[in-house]
Amino acid sequence: MSAAIDVHGENKKILMVASNPSVSQQTGWPIGFWWAELTHPYWEFTEAGYEVTIASPDGGALQADSFSDPTDESGYSAHDLLSRGFIASDQHRVLVETTPSLGDLDADDFDALFLVGGQAPMYTFRTDPRIKDLVGQFIGDGRIAAVVCHATCVLLDATTPAGDLVVAGRTWTGFANSEEAYADEFVGQRIQPFWIEDEAAAIDGTNFIVQGRFRPHAVRDGNLITGQQQYSGAPAARLVIEALGR
Repeated sequence: MSAAIDVHGENKKILMVASNPSVSQQTGWPIGFWWAELTHPYWEFTEAGYEVTIASPDGGALQADSFSDPTDESGYSAHDLLSRGFIASDQHRVLVETTPSLGDLDADDFDALFLVGGQAPMYTFRTDPRIKDLVGQFIGDGRIAAVVCHATCVLLDATTPAGDLVVAGRTWTGFANSEEAYADEFVGQRIQPFWIEDEAAAIDGTNFIVQGRFRPHAVRDGNLITGQQQYSGAPAARLVIEALGR
């Protein structure tokens, strides 16, 4: 846990959850979380004076998707100076090297939940009842739940304790088809096992919206906050801060 100096009043507590490492059944690549979707919201939350816990379903050391690493030879995220600084800081890097598991924590201790995206959530979060129940618990309790990028796949069937679909009657966003097509073209093959926008379109009674390709885009509908992709982590975090107050 990183305890920030509370310069804005009562400290709020944020539970950020990132995926444990996995392997893509589509590409065979090792996959994990996306750096910018962790570091940029983390910065926003700590600057607001919040306490942030970075956890994972199983705990332990996490692995980031290589394309999200600013030092990766692909150069895909070379512009991400904030993640460069986080990775270079021993104090911060250890937060993803020794994460507590969800079983080690009491979700009731936190004011808001923030699910970090990346490629791994499409295989891990998507089928993990712990993650879906966690989102449903926060939404059902009236607390803030924020989900960004490919982590929004959990919203395709996550339900509240009352059995209601979390996104029923809500407007939300997630990784867009146009972005999936761009990523596939960039690497020269199909990357994801399914596309979130296609799956969301098949759900009756929900409103899935996207902006232009890789434009910052975050949506708040009640206590559900969603971000479209890696450039939407900070905007989503700001909506969390707006909802909680400083």
